[in-house]
Amino acid sequence: MAMGDMMDWGGWGWPFMGFWMIGLWLVLAVIGILVYQDAQKRGMNGLLWLVLLLIPMFSVVALILYLVLREAKTTAGAGGKSAGMILDERYARGDISREEYIRMKDDITQKGTG
Repeated sequence: MAMGDMMDWGGWGWPFMGFWMIGLWLVLAVIGILVYQDAQKRGMNGLLWLVLLLIPMFSVVALILYLVLREAKTTAGAGGKSAGMILDERYARGDISREEYIRMKDDITQKGTG
């Protein structure tokens, strides 16, 4: 095999790998921007998640970690409010009567201790 054959630009050489890497970076950048926007909306550090997703060796792990933490924060309740806080707000707005408030408050405290 001559030296010129080893430097051939065809096949699986530089152009193919270069385009593949550019494509990977573009995909990671788009995912990073989407995660950044979502994290900012949820009150999380969007810039941190963007940086973690732009590191190719950690991007898959960071994306999985973000999705797990995102879901954990989502299932924490309505904005992180407890049932008692939501009930207090409904009573303060006048959505429920005093009798309903007391009954519901008793139900919540019984379920919490039961």
